[in-house]
This record gives sequence, structure tokens and C-alpha cells, in this order.
Amino acid sequence: MPDSNSLISFAIASFALLVIPGPAVLYIVNRSVSDGRSIGLAAVAGIELGTFMHVLAATAGLSAILAASPSAFNAVKYLGALYLISVGLRTLLRQPAAIASLASSMTNFQAFRQGFIINTLNPKVALFFISFLPQFIDQDKSSSALQALILGAVFVICGFITDGTYALTASSLREILVRGKTLPFIQRYIAGVVFVMLGVVAASAKIS
Repeated sequence: MPDSNSLISFAIASFALLVIPGPAVLYIVNRSVSDGRSIGLAAVAGIELGTFMHVLAATAGLSAILAASPSAFNAVKYLGALYLISVGLRTLLRQPAAIASLASSMTNFQAFRQGFIINTLNPKVALFFISFLPQFIDQDKSSSALQALILGAVFVICGFITDGTYALTASSLREILVRGKTLPFIQRYIAGVVFVMLGVVAASAKIS
């Protein structure tokens, strides 16, 4: 198990990295503004579970295999990119429903599932753990795998805190946007473009 100094240093570094908006934060903010607090928090849960899948993979050494195999990396990369782009195109082509209340355009489970798929199929998350976790693992201790698992769990907890804060903050703007009649535009065009852009970003990920 990592010592207390390593855990504290890792938690501080994790918070510093997580507060910087990336693809996952863009997705969470988009869902929170478009569909409200409950949907935003469901998206957070899906994102963090997807992150934990990469923690388990890194612990088992699968992330290293992914980084060393261009074909495996490309398969995951393009599957994730294709999913994101398809969601974006469907959103752009779908007529938004008339909004008379704060009713959501999707269920909590759908938001959770999307968040999980987006982060699980993001190879950059796997590569991140390869480069980040080893800096805080003490090779002189008996179980590097256990250290990696504990550090990864700390990262996921930090992610829940930062991403949850983004979701709560963004969802608080939803009622203002509904009153201003700008939410249908966001739900269709901005949401669609964000998904397509996330897909392009995912497709451009490189091993090095």
C-alpha cells in the first residue's frame, strides 16, 4: 500500500489535473446544461466507472499492452470516436422537443451508459495511467499492482468530486437557459457539435 505522503501527493496532483476541462468535463457540462442536475450526475457516475475500468486494466498490465500494440490502440480509438460522432450526428438530425418545463431529453441510465462508453473507449485515459501512476509507486514495496489499484481508486474519488462540481454548477444554469428559450438550440446544435468534436479528438489520439 502507498505511504501517506505518496497518497497525499497523488491526490493533490490528481485534483490539479482533473480541474482542467477535458473531453469528459465537456461531456458532463453539456449533459448538465442540456438535461439537468440528475442527468449530469448520472453522466459523472458513468464517466468515473469508465475511469475505474482503466484503473483495473492498468493494474493488470493491460494498458501497457494497449500502448505497445498499435492495432489494439487503433481499434479502441476508432470505436470510441465512431460512437461519439454517431451520437453527435443523431443529435444534430433530431428535432428537439418543445420545452414547457425542465423535462430531460434522456434518462439517467442513458446518460450513465453514454458516460461509461465514452471514457471506457478513450485510449488516452489508458495512456494517462501508464505515464501517471508509476511516478507514485514504490518499487521497493511488495505489491505494485495493489499500489496502482489504490492510487487509481483515489483518482476516481477525486474525479467524482471535481466532475460532480462541474455538473452541479452547469445544471444550475439550466433554468436560466430555459427561460431564455436557448435550451433547444443547445440540446440540438451545441450538443451535437460537441459530440462530433469529441469524436474527432478521440480519433486523433496517438500513442506517442
